[in-house]
Amino acid sequence: MRPSGELHLGNYHGALKNWVELQYQYESYFFIADIHALTTGYENTTQLETRVWQMVVDWLAAGLNPAACTIFIQSRVPEHSELHVLLSMITPLSWLERVPTYKDQQEQLKDKDLATYGFLGYPLLQSADILLYKPEFVPVGEDQVAHVEITREVARRFNFVFGRENDFETKVDKALKSLGTRAKLYLELRKQYQEQGNAESLDKAQALLEDNTRLTLADRERLLGYLEGTGRSILIEPQALLTATPKVPGLDGRKMSKSYGNTIGLREDPDSVAKKLRTMQTDPARVRRTDPGNPEACPVWDLHKVYSDDATKEWVQNGCRSAGIGCLDCKKPLIEKVVIEITAIRTRAQEYEENADLVRGIIAEGCEKAREVARQTLDEVRQAIGMNYR
Repeated sequence: MRPSGELHLGNYHGALKNWVELQYQYESYFFIADIHALTTGYENTTQLETRVWQMVVDWLAAGLNPAACTIFIQSRVPEHSELHVLLSMITPLSWLERVPTYKDQQEQLKDKDLATYGFLGYPLLQSADILLYKPEFVPVGEDQVAHVEITREVARRFNFVFGRENDFETKVDKALKSLGTRAKLYLELRKQYQEQGNAESLDKAQALLEDNTRLTLADRERLLGYLEGTGRSILIEPQALLTATPKVPGLDGRKMSKSYGNTIGLREDPDSVAKKLRTMQTDPARVRRTDPGNPEACPVWDLHKVYSDDATKEWVQNGCRSAGIGCLDCKKPLIEKVVIEITAIRTRAQEYEENADLVRGIIAEGCEKAREVARQTLDEVRQAIGMNYR
C-alpha cells in the first residue's frame, strides 16, 4: 500500500483483512510503498514519514503478525530500485503506455504532474517489487490483474534475453535434428504461437516434445524454452491470486475513497463514526418513513452485506421493502458492528503508538529479512546479465 493518508474501512475490507488471513496460509511479504507514493505526489513529502509509521501501526492493529509475515518499508530495501533500473533497460516503452491504469489515472488526477518517468514506470517498479521475492502468487482484485500480467511479461522477456546459454541457438539446432520429421511441425507450431499467440499451437508443440523419446531431458528443456521464447527461469512468473473484495460504499454511495471525502477512518472516533453512518445516504426513492424501499438501491445495504449476519440481513430486506422499519432503524445494528470493530482496532493501535521502539524494531527486522531474499535474487540477476565482476 502507498502511504497516502489514513486508512479507512475500504482499505481494510478491500485488502488488509484478506492479508491477515493469507499470512497464515503462505510465506507472505507486505510493504509500505513509499517510493510509489512519489509517483503521484513527489512535490510534497512533508507528511511522508508520519504516514509511513501510521500505516505500520494500522497494519499491526488490524492483525498483521510480524511472527507470521514479513513487514517492511520499500525504500529500506534498495534492491527494489536497482532491479527496477535493470528491468527498465529491456522493457519496451509501449508495454508501459498500454497499462490500463496509465491513461485512466491521467484523466482522474488532472491536478497532478504525471508527465514524469516515475509515473510512466510505476508498473515496472511494481514488477520489480514482485519479482524480487520470486512469489508463486500476488493477491489482487480484478482491477489489478493487468499489473500481474505485465510482471509476467517482463520476467519472460528477462529470461529470454539473459537466461540463455552462450551457444543456445547451436544447441537448439542440434536438438531439432533429434525431432527428425517432426521438426518442421514443431517450428510451424512455434511460429503460430509466437506470432499469433495461438495457445492451441503451444499445447500441441509441448505435447510433441513430451511424447518424443529421442530427446534428452536437456534438449527437451531447450526446445520448450525456444518454443515459449524463454531460456532459464531466473525470474519466476507469478500468478494472480484473485481475492474477494466486498463492495464498501462511501458515505455518499460512491466507492469509499479519500479523494471523494466519503470515508470512515480505520481509527476514527466512535462518536464520529456513528454520526456519519446515521446521516449516510440511503435509497433516494424512499422519501417518507412510510414509503417502501429497495435495499439493492441503498448503499447502506452494501455495508450490511459486509457486517451483518443472515438473520439481520433478512430483517433489513423484509422491513425495508414493507416500510416496516425506517432508515435509522436499519442503520442501528450496522452502527453497533462498525463501532465495535473500529474500537478494537483503535485500542490495539494505541498500544503500538505508545511503544514506538517496538514498531521500529518490527520494521528493522522485517527490512533485513526482506533484504536477505532480495539480495539473493539480485545476485542471480547480475550474474545472468554478466555484471558479477571479480
